[in-house]
Amino acid sequence: MAKYSKEIDRKWQKKWEETNLYKFDENNLAKKLYVLEMFSYPSGSQLHAGHWFNYGPVDSWARMKRMQGYNIFQPMGFDAFGLPAENYAIKTGIHPKDSTEKNIVTMEQQLKQMGAMFNWDNEVVTCRPDYYKWTQWVFLKLYEKGLAYRKKAPVNWCPSCNTVLANEQVVDGTCERCGTEVTKKNLTQWFLKITDYADELLEKLDELDWPEKTKAMQKHWIGKSTGAEVTFKIVDSDLSFDVFTTRADTLFGVTYVVLAPENDLVDKITKPEYKKLVEEYKDKAKKQSDIERQSITREKTGVFTGSYAINPINGRKVPIWIGDYVLNTYGTGAVMAVPAHDERDFAFATKYNLPIERVIEGGSELPFVEYGKLVNSAEFNGLSSEEGKKAIVEKLEKNNLGKFKVNYRLRDWLVSRQRYWGAPIPIIHCDKCGTVPVPEEQLPVELPYNVEFAPDGKSPLAKCEDFINTTCPICGGPAHRDADTLDTFVCSSWYYLRYPDNKNSEKAFDTQIINKMLPVDKYVGGPEHACMHLLYARFITKALRDMGYLNFDEPFLSLTHQGLILGPDGLKMSKSKGNTISPDEYISKYGSDVFRMYLMFGFAYTEGGAWSDDGIKSIARFIERVERTIDSITDKIKNNSQTKSTIENAEKELNYWRHFAIKGVTEDADKLQFNTAIARLMEFINALSKYNNEKTINNEFVESVIEDFIKLIAPFAPHFAEEKWENLGKEYSVFNQSWPEFDAKALIKDEIEIAIQINGKIRARINIASNSSEDAIKDAAINNPDIKKQLEGKNIIKVIVIKGRLVNIVAK
Repeated sequence: MAKYSKEIDRKWQKKWEETNLYKFDENNLAKKLYVLEMFSYPSGSQLHAGHWFNYGPVDSWARMKRMQGYNIFQPMGFDAFGLPAENYAIKTGIHPKDSTEKNIVTMEQQLKQMGAMFNWDNEVVTCRPDYYKWTQWVFLKLYEKGLAYRKKAPVNWCPSCNTVLANEQVVDGTCERCGTEVTKKNLTQWFLKITDYADELLEKLDELDWPEKTKAMQKHWIGKSTGAEVTFKIVDSDLSFDVFTTRADTLFGVTYVVLAPENDLVDKITKPEYKKLVEEYKDKAKKQSDIERQSITREKTGVFTGSYAINPINGRKVPIWIGDYVLNTYGTGAVMAVPAHDERDFAFATKYNLPIERVIEGGSELPFVEYGKLVNSAEFNGLSSEEGKKAIVEKLEKNNLGKFKVNYRLRDWLVSRQRYWGAPIPIIHCDKCGTVPVPEEQLPVELPYNVEFAPDGKSPLAKCEDFINTTCPICGGPAHRDADTLDTFVCSSWYYLRYPDNKNSEKAFDTQIINKMLPVDKYVGGPEHACMHLLYARFITKALRDMGYLNFDEPFLSLTHQGLILGPDGLKMSKSKGNTISPDEYISKYGSDVFRMYLMFGFAYTEGGAWSDDGIKSIARFIERVERTIDSITDKIKNNSQTKSTIENAEKELNYWRHFAIKGVTEDADKLQFNTAIARLMEFINALSKYNNEKTINNEFVESVIEDFIKLIAPFAPHFAEEKWENLGKEYSVFNQSWPEFDAKALIKDEIEIAIQINGKIRARINIASNSSEDAIKDAAINNPDIKKQLEGKNIIKVIVIKGRLVNIVAK
């Protein structure tokens, strides 16, 4: 019999492909199971251990589900647009299309070597026109519904990459990719109105089988607040500004107000003697990301403008400061400061020696941030905070100085990117007709191949005359195309809808097909996408539903985040650290099943951990042991005429471990707890090996046990299991077999082991019938030879029996 190796991998991969074993049955949707892993970016670094950790274990879960009777749809594709390929082109001169397509070929080969059940017929590649044609269609549909619009806005700008960065792409004030210091820039940009769905994005979260941390992150990101909008007039001016607050009950305690540095009012109200300080502060604020500016651990700073505002509830003058912790894109770009009742305001007031005045009763220490009774609040004294909020806002409403309002932290999704390697925005700009959408019949707006990538602050497409110059679809006059491309998150916000109908050239997808296939039943990917991809995909699904293209509310019913595989040094893998793990060399040495099983056994799936060569070696030894045991028993069966074991207890013991494994593997693997599932298989092989040492074996019984073992290990070691299944002379394929079911009766042992203690210390262990009475257990314990010796010369005071566990003999 051939020993498990990479040659066996190739043998079965070839046969699976030739026989279309894993082809999805489109005509049998009663038990369809849409299993999806977040698709990967085809980088030059090829497939790494992190990809394997995402895809391999999920494929094992899907394989078990297949054997349980589910019709598995598990597609694969590539999120192929993006800045890395463009930067690579600038550096090397290799065109992004060429480098990306080459990398896709390599990664497809590597993914196929994994031996997963991917439905390659349904592959999508986002950088190909047959896909991004429909990304552009999605954009146009959003535009038609008023969910896509264009406006001038301050954005994070990387002067090296010459592109807009999302807040999440700015790390410590620098571009996450090139390390250049990021600044702010006002640009006319395209936005998607995700804020229109803020309430529904919140409401539906609790219904999803998602990690609680991810749901909490989305709730925080959306940031719904119910409060009031209060108007502050500026002293000696006709100008005013609004402040959103959830604590109108503290309005009498406002001792200063803070504007965002980029607020349009700042330049208008700053007094000449404060101009220099304010300008310097504004320049510093431009170089920080919104996330950094909102950090709760960062020291709050600010500068006085020299102007004052009027507190609308008591007419008091309060100084107007600017501070970088206030964002112009959140709320109104202004906050009222109540240092006696807010920790941030208290720290700021203490630092700059500003007044601190209590208006809520309770606690001796300041700041007091809880609710209580109002004090120092004129006619509102004595009201509770809730009563005070209502009464104060009602008074402001009468004077047109305030109103009740709901606010959100969520901002509209900025989708313009000043780069080449992305889906062109399907909009034409005409001097006569204005902004004109490209007619659907003219899609896709294809990316030109011959483009100048040299970074000079302009979109590369703007320099390509053949692309940029066009004809207006309305008036027929000269016009120009939009020079920006779409954020790659737009491509990935709907790809799960394209997979089931990926060859449709007439539509993005057939609604009838998608309504039957979706939502995705199990989605797996990294937690870093909690507030970007996952939120965007939910928005797009809901928008398309409202347009009549879908009949479901959510794209992903169940979500799991895999952990991170670290280098052997415990650090995140990177080329610069020299700690990356390439699967290829390990697969060449051990075979892909050993690599897959090590990832599943060596780490808790949702946690990950540091790579260990010793760990993968131990799994290789385990597979060798399984192979030796199965081959040995198979040989005995072939050469042994004995059909009945002479030791019945040995069969009962093995049958117990068989059904214990079936139960444990099924339950643990279903929860993606692969490490404990494989531990059950190790216990099972120990029992099978022990049985194999018996002088005689029951051929029929042990053969059925081996069959069950191979079925159980099949999802975790698919090539190995197919080989062993064939060696048993069984019908192809093991994955067409039904998943074993455990027999609860087999888990009731005739005998159990109990510990015997003398004065609380374990002195012996005995096996006893599981249905023994308490008296019988006492007798067996006291009369055990080892215990009798240790009790010599002592008086037994009492005997305590805890059934099923232990006997404690108290003696002096």
